[in-house]
Amino acid sequence: MRIKAGILTLFTLLITLSSLGQTTVVFGTIKDSVGEPVPLAIVRFADSKISAQADFDGNYRIESYYATDSITVDMTGFARFAQKIEIGVEQEVNIILREPSAGSTLDEFQVTADKKVKEEDPAWAIWRQVIKYKDVNNREKLDAYEYETYNKVEFDLNNMSENFTESRMFKHFNFIFDHVDSTENKPYLPIFLTESISQYYYRKDPKSEKEYVEATRISGVKNNSVSQFMGDMYQNVNIYENNVSVFGKSFISPLSGMAKVYYDLYLRDSVWMDSSYCYKITFIPKRRQEPTFVGDMWVNDTTFAIKKITASLAKDANINFVDSLSVEQTYNQVQNEVWMLTKDKLFVDFSLTENSMGFYGRRMASYRNFIINEPKEKSFYLGGQNIFVADDVNDKSNEFWKEHRHDSLNQNEQFVFYMMDTLENIPQVQSYIDIITMIVGGYKVWGKVEIGPLNTLYSYNPVEGHRVRIGGRTSNAFSTRLELSGYGAFGFTDKEWKYGGGFRYMVSKKPRQVLSFKYKHDVEQLGQGQNALSDDNVLRTLFARNPITKLSFVDEFKLSYDHEWFPGFNSRIILNHRTLSPLGTLDYYKFGEAGQRIDIPQITTAEVTYFTRFAYDEKFVSGEFDRISLGTKYPILEAQYSYGIPDVLNSGYEYHKVVMGYNHWFPVGIFGWIRYKFQAGKIWGTLPYPLLAIHEGNETYYYDETSFNTMNFFEFISDEYVRAHVTHHLDGFFLNKIPLMRKLKWREVVSAKAVWGRLDPKHFEVMELQPNMFTLRHPFAEASIGIENIFKVLRVDFIWRLNYLDHPDIVKYGIRAKFDVQF
Repeated sequence: MRIKAGILTLFTLLITLSSLGQTTVVFGTIKDSVGEPVPLAIVRFADSKISAQADFDGNYRIESYYATDSITVDMTGFARFAQKIEIGVEQEVNIILREPSAGSTLDEFQVTADKKVKEEDPAWAIWRQVIKYKDVNNREKLDAYEYETYNKVEFDLNNMSENFTESRMFKHFNFIFDHVDSTENKPYLPIFLTESISQYYYRKDPKSEKEYVEATRISGVKNNSVSQFMGDMYQNVNIYENNVSVFGKSFISPLSGMAKVYYDLYLRDSVWMDSSYCYKITFIPKRRQEPTFVGDMWVNDTTFAIKKITASLAKDANINFVDSLSVEQTYNQVQNEVWMLTKDKLFVDFSLTENSMGFYGRRMASYRNFIINEPKEKSFYLGGQNIFVADDVNDKSNEFWKEHRHDSLNQNEQFVFYMMDTLENIPQVQSYIDIITMIVGGYKVWGKVEIGPLNTLYSYNPVEGHRVRIGGRTSNAFSTRLELSGYGAFGFTDKEWKYGGGFRYMVSKKPRQVLSFKYKHDVEQLGQGQNALSDDNVLRTLFARNPITKLSFVDEFKLSYDHEWFPGFNSRIILNHRTLSPLGTLDYYKFGEAGQRIDIPQITTAEVTYFTRFAYDEKFVSGEFDRISLGTKYPILEAQYSYGIPDVLNSGYEYHKVVMGYNHWFPVGIFGWIRYKFQAGKIWGTLPYPLLAIHEGNETYYYDETSFNTMNFFEFISDEYVRAHVTHHLDGFFLNKIPLMRKLKWREVVSAKAVWGRLDPKHFEVMELQPNMFTLRHPFAEASIGIENIFKVLRVDFIWRLNYLDHPDIVKYGIRAKFDVQF
């Protein structure tokens, strides 16, 4: 019976929770005991301020998102009436009021406090009501809504020294320092400003978001790719979520159901704000250096919706380059019982080091013209793309902005646009931009040509000896549709010239379609990860832990066509012809029927590949040809199929390859965040080992997240496999609790990787494995524990190999490091 009662209680609780966020409607008539209507009686939801009045015929109707589980009726001359109702449905309740019993009185009673119970601040009683109605007050309860949003973002240079403002660098344009503002703690100079106007649409079921960026005005920048980040969808924060993301870090909201673990709350005041009577509640963290906020919130006394909230990052929060951050959000009731964000302000103080020159970042957003629960036709929400940028987004006139911006620009903001237009025409400014571009991108722009990349000018390996390389590509001044590239390299030991070249042609930018061709006559390290240092990167030379001798000479022609169906979903077709020859300690051979060794000078293959990748809601910052992914909070799916075509330009193998991948990350509140990845692959056919799955090893001291850092190159080879990789970034969860470690702001990270595979012996018929090449008898695994955020730029891991410890020339454990900059 107890089990059944527990199940019934749980079922009732689930029904109650599911009804929150839905309107409760109660209607009927109110009569007295002889059947006469009772006019103007007050009906209310019990224990709330939500009420309705019956008409002169005794008819009433009361409805609300904030219903309780019963209604009451109070009317002079009648006994109080109360009745249970169902929450979240429409129901009819006809009421009979009766006269009070003669001589009825209330018995006297006393209330005494239990001294053993610690007195609770009344703020917590209000907070519990906020949590109870959180789903009701969250705008995502609505079936649909839309609004117009205006965003303004400004960056200001602050904490400038006298040596900086008087340096020779600025002697041609020191007029800009006439506009330094000293009204805040650090004098600042506005240097960048952007504003945008967009229309945002939301539908609940099935969930869909669409935003149309109609206009952007960006000082010094005209880039439609950047415009997508100026709207509301990318920047908006919903305070009703349990965890709030700040620069990729997860912070506990004071509206989280777990807030009592992390915050102390105090009721400070009760005030009128606009037409709302509100309770003012202060929230402060219980402990130092936890991912929390400090601030105030104003709670409506009837709906328990947030009217306004101001919050700042708690002091000593473990987040890099941010001295302070504050946010202010204001909500209004745009329709009865519908609260929407109408003002949103964000202020951030950035600096690389304490007391160094830094930046203020400011964002102001306002919202108006709300339309509630009037969804568009279904076709409007179709398609995977959710942010659309108008073709003329950067071409709106000053008259347009005067008419449509929600707030006028102040004098400093007007100066920013004037200053950037002026600076664009000063040659010295362009020179500084070129220098920064060369440092960040690795290419030196020289008119219609770019020389680079700089990190490949010199490298060394025992096969080639000292290697020098020079290369380049055409710049945007040559064409924004066609890019030509090429390079040449020479090894002073092998006395061989290497070279390559190709082109990229932008068939279309909406949608993105790219046709590219590459030719390479060069050495290559097979079996390294996607994020590994390139073969001719100077860092590869500096951080090598073994001599780089297992190389192949590659002649390759590759033609590919890339089509993006919508941002985050693309497909690619690749035609590839490769000839591989062994170099250094690598050998290609097999054994004949008599057991004699037969050397194989080279292998040739022709292959067609279809690759597709789906990353919902992925965002990019794009140049004319290249772009940088800013990631997505949703899983990333990848699939690839390859077919080896025999007898095409001497290709000698027919095969099929399939590879499937799944990649995702998610926050785990105060415990940081987790990234995990799975991949599986299978090969059909009989192939030499260079064409099989060579599991990614790493023979450098540079930590590579995509490779096995204790596995040697070519150590394990399979024709079918499954691999998994999981990393947990704890963001200082333990170290922040150690007083001596707090100031360092180091962060813990743990990782584990494993791969299991098989190799059919039939492949040995076409090529034998060399010594120290193996098949996987059981899963290979390695683990690591490390510290990241050392000096804000370095991650160091201690890694150890968990099995296959009897293999020759391996490392069982070791230290690996990588440069890693994050907030």
